[in-house]
Amino acid sequence: MLSERTLVIVDAANVVGSVPDGWWRDRRGAAERLRDSLVPFAAAGLPGYPGPVELVLVVEGTARGIGSVPGVRVESASGSGDDLIVELTGAQGDRACVVVTADRELRRRVARCGARCVGPRTVRPPPPSRSP
Repeated sequence: MLSERTLVIVDAANVVGSVPDGWWRDRRGAAERLRDSLVPFAAAGLPGYPGPVELVLVVEGTARGIGSVPGVRVESASGSGDDLIVELTGAQGDRACVVVTADRELRRRVARCGARCVGPRTVRPPPPSRSP
């Protein structure tokens, strides 16, 4: 019998905000670009979590309503994205769940549900360094 795929939940607001690339000028577009960049991870997995994995991108605010794409399901939070992430994590039971965020409070909350956490750099490289 095949085991269930690991669920990877990505905190869109936190991951988008982790790289100062002008995302604040177009929050919805930044969330769409993040969604699209996550597609390869669905098949490949994350370090320590081999693919395929089930990827869920949680969006809030002006990013609400962006569509899912093959490999990445988008969930729009009607209120707090953090609350929806905790709800999704808590509903997993014994299924392996990884949350991608650097938010300390959210990390604490999902750990109580049994989820593991990884930082934004797991799915998003840091910006290139500037030459002097």
